[in-house]
Amino acid sequence: MRILVIEDDREAASWLVKGLAEAGHVADHAADGEEGLGLALEAVHDVLIVDRMLPRIDGLTIIRKLREHNIQTPVLILSALADVDERVKGLRAGGDDYLGKPYAFAELIARVENLGHRAKEAPQATRLKAADLEIDLLTRTVTRAGKPILLQPREFKLLEYLVRNAGHIVTRTMLLENVWDYHFDPQTNVIDVHISRLRAKIDKGHDEPILQTVRGAGYMIRDK
Repeated sequence: MRILVIEDDREAASWLVKGLAEAGHVADHAADGEEGLGLALEAVHDVLIVDRMLPRIDGLTIIRKLREHNIQTPVLILSALADVDERVKGLRAGGDDYLGKPYAFAELIARVENLGHRAKEAPQATRLKAADLEIDLLTRTVTRAGKPILLQPREFKLLEYLVRNAGHIVTRTMLLENVWDYHFDPQTNVIDVHISRLRAKIDKGHDEPILQTVRGAGYMIRDK
């Protein structure tokens, strides 16, 4: 497999690249987040190993931006921040696995190879569906009950995230982190405005709304 290691600690990166090579893999290295994102966007790697804390662009932002571009290369996150809350943040950002530092190299190899095998076995979905609403990720088109819906780029991103989590409550914090890349609440009505516009477009002319507000919790796309 061809693996991209995004790690700013050069000694740790050198040890990791050497170990991957000895295990029979080809490993490329990026020393900061910006370089790593550029290489990852080329989508030529089978697995990415991404350090959580990176200069210029942090690891979770790299993952979010890749998923925004519909690049689904499996990602193993490495981090000294290894408690449950931090692991959950990493997985919600789009990471596929999370390994705390320090780690056993044998475990890292096993996790990387498992991600690579799973990616080869399972073709990437190009369409998302919830109830009678469908999203084509390749053409970036949306239909409901067969009728096209025109969305602005931010509306499309918002709907995609909601549909990926269909049947589950999505909180404001989740939307801020995954749709707007805010790690804090800017105290604006940006979410309310976009939800209102999106609801008007996808629910107009339909008897039963698919985009629901869960009072005091967030929003949910009905999946049935």
